[in-house]
Amino acid sequence: MRLEAGGAVEMKLEDNLRDAYNYTAKLFKDIGRLAILIVLNIIPIVNFIVSGYFARVIKESPRSDAPPPIEKYGELWVEGAKIFIVTLVYMIVPIVLLSVGMASAIVAGMFFPMAGLGVLGSILVVIGLILIFFIMIIALMAIVHMVKTGRLGAAFDFNKILSKIRAIGWANYIIWIIVIFIIGLILAGLSFIPYIGWLISLILSPVFMVFIGRSASNIYESSVTTSIAPSVATPVALFCGYCGNPLRPEDKFCGKCGRPVK
Repeated sequence: MRLEAGGAVEMKLEDNLRDAYNYTAKLFKDIGRLAILIVLNIIPIVNFIVSGYFARVIKESPRSDAPPPIEKYGELWVEGAKIFIVTLVYMIVPIVLLSVGMASAIVAGMFFPMAGLGVLGSILVVIGLILIFFIMIIALMAIVHMVKTGRLGAAFDFNKILSKIRAIGWANYIIWIIVIFIIGLILAGLSFIPYIGWLISLILSPVFMVFIGRSASNIYESSVTTSIAPSVATPVALFCGYCGNPLRPEDKFCGKCGRPVK
């Protein structure tokens, strides 16, 4: 990290990713905790607990140097439900576009191959995917901001969210988003490995979630300005050079021995 002139603490991307990797790797030191996350993550609705654990990672980072224990399952579920609600609100438009687009493509392929419905469906899917990327730029910071402040409404405080991104730097933030997206694509590709791909995906899903939580918290905290108080001159203690008697700055002679102040 380094302190910029404006008071913002900047963490380089490579330092951020290295810290997130080292932090996440400690998950494997407690196989029981990792196993619980994996099992919970495959159960619908119950998997809100894993999203809540993601929130706890964000909340405790970067103060903590290791993933937190899994405890207070009710609180984790509530935090995960909040993340689900916020994500749904942000993504409702692209979800509709993707649903309509895929449905149109399927119907066109089955019943109306010459009606151009398939082309329209493909266009809607492409638009939906593009929207998802651009909305996630705001939505991810919104989720982190909500978790850090502890208020659901903070996820829709666009002035604060945008000011956070500006403090980080739009270029730095978008580059970070792209890198996280590429890492996610690489990990998703592992799921296509024959026979064991599904198992790898199952294990890596909660692990990657912890990685993103740590890294996202790091970049969020890099937007926090550090208040630097103006330096105030500390009065220098003055003493008589002959007898050691304390003096005031305005004294011309020592009040004890009467000699002139040097």
